[in-house]
Amino acid sequence: MKVVVVESPAKAKTINKYLGSDFQVFASFGHVRDLPPKDGSVRPDEDFAMSWEVSARSKGHLKVIADAVKGADTLILATDPDREGEAISWHLLEALRARRALKKDTPVQRVVFNAITKSSVLDAMAQPRDVDMELVEAYLARRALDYLVGFTLSPILWRKLPGSRSAGRVQSVALRLICDRELDIEKFISDEYWSVETEALAEGAAPFPARLTMLDGKKLGKLTLGDKAAADRAKDIVKAGRFHVANVEAKPAKRHPAPPFTTSTLQQEAARKLGFSATRTMRTAQKLYEGMQIDGENTGLITYMRTDSVQMTGEAVSQVRSMIAKRFGDEFLPEKPKYYASKAKNAQEAHEAVRPTSFFRHPDDLNLAGDEAKLYALIWKRACASQMESARLERTTIEISDESGQTGLRASGTVVLFPGFLNLYQEGLDDEKEEGQAKLPLLRKDTPIGIDNIKAEQHFTQPPPRFTEASLVKRMEELGIGRPSTYASIMQVLQDRDYVVLEKKRFIPQDKGRVVTSFLENFFSRYVQYEFTANLEKQLDEVSAGDLDWKVLLTDFWKEFSAAIEDIADLRVTHVLDALDEALGPHLFPREEGEPDPRICPKCKDGRLGLKLSRYGAFIGCSEYPECKFTRPLSKTDGQDGQTADEALGDDPNTGLPVLLKSGRFGPYVQLGEEEKPKRASLPKTWTPDTLTLERALMLLSLPRDIGPHPEDGEMITAAIGRYGPYVHHVKTYANIPSVEDVFEIGLNRAVDVLAEKRSKARKAATALKELGDHPDTGKPVRVMDGRYGPYVKYEKINATLPKGVEPETVTMEQALELVAAKAKKPKKAKAKPKAKAKPKAKAKAKPKAKPKAKPKVKKDT
Repeated sequence: MKVVVVESPAKAKTINKYLGSDFQVFASFGHVRDLPPKDGSVRPDEDFAMSWEVSARSKGHLKVIADAVKGADTLILATDPDREGEAISWHLLEALRARRALKKDTPVQRVVFNAITKSSVLDAMAQPRDVDMELVEAYLARRALDYLVGFTLSPILWRKLPGSRSAGRVQSVALRLICDRELDIEKFISDEYWSVETEALAEGAAPFPARLTMLDGKKLGKLTLGDKAAADRAKDIVKAGRFHVANVEAKPAKRHPAPPFTTSTLQQEAARKLGFSATRTMRTAQKLYEGMQIDGENTGLITYMRTDSVQMTGEAVSQVRSMIAKRFGDEFLPEKPKYYASKAKNAQEAHEAVRPTSFFRHPDDLNLAGDEAKLYALIWKRACASQMESARLERTTIEISDESGQTGLRASGTVVLFPGFLNLYQEGLDDEKEEGQAKLPLLRKDTPIGIDNIKAEQHFTQPPPRFTEASLVKRMEELGIGRPSTYASIMQVLQDRDYVVLEKKRFIPQDKGRVVTSFLENFFSRYVQYEFTANLEKQLDEVSAGDLDWKVLLTDFWKEFSAAIEDIADLRVTHVLDALDEALGPHLFPREEGEPDPRICPKCKDGRLGLKLSRYGAFIGCSEYPECKFTRPLSKTDGQDGQTADEALGDDPNTGLPVLLKSGRFGPYVQLGEEEKPKRASLPKTWTPDTLTLERALMLLSLPRDIGPHPEDGEMITAAIGRYGPYVHHVKTYANIPSVEDVFEIGLNRAVDVLAEKRSKARKAATALKELGDHPDTGKPVRVMDGRYGPYVKYEKINATLPKGVEPETVTMEQALELVAAKAKKPKKAKAKPKAKAKPKAKAKAKPKAKPKAKPKVKKDT
């Protein structure tokens, strides 16, 4: 018997059918070992020795594999065909050897396939090899680097910058990209400019648009017409002129198709065209790779989705050319196949591009739905279009001049003569405008031109746009930072750490992220430089190619990095704060000509504003603290313009106390009076300080609002605004309502309906996704259920969560019983040990030994 190990259970089930009864296929469920998240897992002083730990989730899976391997003739490692897959194979081998499950004479083979189809799997089985230790060493180096940076730099951040979360080798550089772009936007000074557009008329032709390009015999630049007066003068000159065609130029052009997808371009295009996040794209691609049932057999629909290659195999190219000829016609098929080369730095082209496993599986012919249908159609169209004929265009430019030759207009347009690949697919754009395709009339030189509908339009130059997920992925790939397979997790970590937020699909750095970036640029500048990070990626590629020893790379890195850590270890927080205050000063306190010093405290007028730190993060505070308690957030977010000092809105008619608008570390809020514990209420995100009135402030301070007693039990229903938005409340039920205004307007009948709907959803029983049958011992039902936190197996009172990557429809009775048994072996009694120790403590509290606790408090006060 030959034992085959793959990563996912869905893949194991499919491959088992391909290979037959002589093979047993098991799933590792991803990585089986990892570095424990604690100090000492990588030890530079011991030649970078690394301690690995089998995760609790993987112990059961590893035991199943180990038991099978003990009686196996051959072990075949068939994990994914990339660096991570190679690493998983190595970890499996090491873990099995540590358990002594693998006999010394048992052959071990490594096989890789780029698609889960019968032919691909059988071809791979016929071409086994050894585990590629150069790829494994590149993985070890990368893992050690990430650990050393994260576990050395993050504690420094925690000590020097309270409120900070973590730093990472690639994560911090990606954050710097976002912060640098925000700084460019803030420094940007917008310029006004005007354009003059007209409608040109020629006898026997339809009107066509033209714009002013020459004035007073000089070519107009973008900013030449800088104000309305200049634009009006230009408009009058055009109106008074007599025009004719000075020149007509028609140039043939071609537009070529884009290559098939790599991991990076798939993430970019799915973001542009489908609005998918990188994480969503990769999750959906994984499902397409693992496949679906076709003619009674599970077949992968796309090739492996983690790749830098833009090439397809000769067999795939022949197949797609055959499909193009049949579906579109011979005129859409180029004479020769098209070949592409990757433009990305550090590209790994060992695998194929992302493509359909069969080009004859048209998206409309498959029973796909939702995200899978959308992404498959995108991959199919892109790969097919890459081998179609280029589009043939004609770009026409008509130059129009007045009699003096001092004033000129230009009309330009592009006409598609033959659509070629555009019939099927057109690549998306991030921020550029698509060129116009206005069709211009056929005109000869000296043809008289009439001018009508002259318009002068005002414009302003725009700052560089914030990064989208697509444009950030593109920029990171251009710089050679990180690997495309890690981009999704990097962007997610930045959001999870509250370093950035994604608003309207654009990344905006938060104050916490900007402070961390400034800290790293000031004290670890080398390690957030784009060139340094890209060069490190290049060295890792050299390790995987066998051109560089991985421990030499680590030694060189650690020598400089540990020295940088030692240099800052003794720095006081105040020194760090002063350096950051100076570095961020131009951003935090921008100076404007003729305006007072922006660092003067607007409240006390004596203190100076500066960067301060609390356990919640950074903020702006006054140097006269505690006498002056003025604070504000680092950046003035929407709705905080100019609102830095307290503003009196008026007096509360009921209490006579002043109602104040204030700005704190967490944004603007209103306060009633100046007592020791005054009533406060934060401004909702949809309300801005500059539009806040006394009436609206009192409405906020009056919350929670009583709506009325519930008709069933007489208990009061209230409305208020919480951390998750506006809501209504009754007894133990909280139900969200659409808008802040609803809090003040919602009536009793609607509130009762909203609460009833919330309760009905809460009462709904979990849906059974799959009936597995009766338990072989007890005869009681075993089901796969859809729960609030994901699918799980239910048997009597035992609920066993499905491991990540396991699809509910693939779960068998055997797998379900294993999960139930594993769950049953974890009794909650194990957690009772600490509670037993807690009883004496409770008795101790009852005795008059509480007095010693009071003494330290007295000492602290004195």
